[in-house]
Amino acid sequence: MLSKEKPSLNRWTGFVSRTEVGAPEVLTNLLAEAEVTINGSAPWDIQVLDTDVYRRVLTQGSLGFGEAYMDGLWEAEALDELFTRLLRSDADERLSGWARIKLIAEAARQSLLNLQRRQRAFQVAEKHYDIGNDVFTAMLDPSMSYSCGYWLNAQSLDQAQHDKNDLICRKLKLQPGERLLDIGCGWGGLARHAARYFDVEVTGVTVSREQQQLAQERCAGLPVTIELMDYRNLQGRYDKLVSVGMFEHVGPKNYQEYFDIAWRLLQDDGLFLLHSIGIHATSKTVDPWIDRYIFPNGKLPSAHEIAAALDKRFIIQDWHNFGQDYDLTLMAWWQNFESAWPALEARYGRRFYRMWKYYLMSCAGFFRSGQGQLWQLVLSKREREQVYRSIRW
Repeated sequence: MLSKEKPSLNRWTGFVSRTEVGAPEVLTNLLAEAEVTINGSAPWDIQVLDTDVYRRVLTQGSLGFGEAYMDGLWEAEALDELFTRLLRSDADERLSGWARIKLIAEAARQSLLNLQRRQRAFQVAEKHYDIGNDVFTAMLDPSMSYSCGYWLNAQSLDQAQHDKNDLICRKLKLQPGERLLDIGCGWGGLARHAARYFDVEVTGVTVSREQQQLAQERCAGLPVTIELMDYRNLQGRYDKLVSVGMFEHVGPKNYQEYFDIAWRLLQDDGLFLLHSIGIHATSKTVDPWIDRYIFPNGKLPSAHEIAAALDKRFIIQDWHNFGQDYDLTLMAWWQNFESAWPALEARYGRRFYRMWKYYLMSCAGFFRSGQGQLWQLVLSKREREQVYRSIRW
């Protein structure tokens, strides 16, 4: 039952709040297992500002939890640490009641439908990548790399992304004059790096018009071509293939086709580097909040799913995991976004700010908790005769 006391303006969110009443026992017990307390004193504790948050979580699960945060119904000082604790305890998998029914329904939807079919290929660009280059320019490093940096020897985001791009090029054994295909090229950061420092010819493809336009501008004067197309329309043959942060949008029903296309595009003695977020255990569902507000139609692969799709296709020459580096990358993005927010606020508004903070902080917690992985696989055909020696620095 909701409190009838007069609402007040909350100092954290700017939204109207209502006095907290007793939380449902099922939620307090679930949070206790993650060492999280409602209205507690720890920085990761949830401060309830409107008790309607309980109804939303019990009926809508993580979607209701995220939307309640966007609407200013709850707050946490250390949002990243809150998510780390919740995900370490697998609280997201143990909701009951209507939330569990909705989770089962989502699993059925994912299993029955091909949510990443051709007709839906451009939806993620329209929803996310095309929101405005100003947000991404402010948040990302100068190379506009929207994927995990490599922090082995880096002390800054700029260096971590430079080192990541360089690591990819060296793992691919790029040689002057080779043709490199970048599947899901983003704003062209890797394509620019490969053409500039390794003297290769690059074709990049993206489903985002905003990315294509800016990538073309940033790669002007270099042997780089940026095409607006779905990967299923690719033709030709290339010495090397790379795909960074795009496989998360392919979907399990399309994994085999994806690798068949890569096989057709790659020269027999070539190499293919796949850089993808992964999940610690195979799941039939996606987080409904992320699906609605950030990456529609996305689906994180498990190691089992990737290995099964590669069976009788590619040889795995190397499998490198540096998922904890994504935590560092996301927190660096947050610092950049927070610093730039005064210049962005008039265009995007407070609810967008809270949505974006929830996105970055929840993802940081996802990787910090160990649920999230970041993999780089180097693949080849059996026809490749050269011995492959991978690197880590």
